[in-house]
Order: sequence, then structure tokens, then C-alpha cells
Amino acid sequence: MALGSATLDFGSFPGSGQASVAVTGQTAIVAGSKVEAWLRLASTAEHSADEHMVEPIKVTAGNIVAGTGFTVYGEQLLGGLAYATWNVDWVWST
Repeated sequence: MALGSATLDFGSFPGSGQASVAVTGQTAIVAGSKVEAWLRLASTAEHSADEHMVEPIKVTAGNIVAGTGFTVYGEQLLGGLAYATWNVDWVWST
């Protein structure tokens, strides 16, 4: 099992509907590993912890590359745009 954090960057205002970040350095991950990611309730330079709690951003993880890592995806729901950086935490296990 491994855990960590990353930053999703939706770009400068007005931003984008989607963002992703590659998580690398996971040498023990295998194709069948289970991966999960979620917004972490911690402030960034642009967004408060409260915004992390209420902003409708769906976070998923996938695209596992054995011996390397995976990708965390963020999607602003309801057809809106998100901007700047958002904190995510992740965990995986075999």
C-alpha cells in the first residue's frame, strides 16, 4: 500500500472543466492495483479548505502503468469550470 498527495491544476481563470496529474515513482504498483483519490480539505494559494469541501469536483484515479504510477483526474461537475490548483490525496494497494 502507498499513499500521498498531488495537485490538480485547472489553469488560469476562467479555467477548465477537466484536469489531470500523473503520479509517478510507484515502483511496486501493478496493473491490478486498486487506486483511489479525493479532494483534500486543505487550502491552496487560490482556494480555501472550505472551497475544497463544497466545490463540485469529481476526482477519480486510473490509467495504471505497472511499475510506474497512475493518473488522477478532476472534473468540474454541472458543466462548470474550475480554475487554479486543488489539493488531492490518493492511496493504492495491490
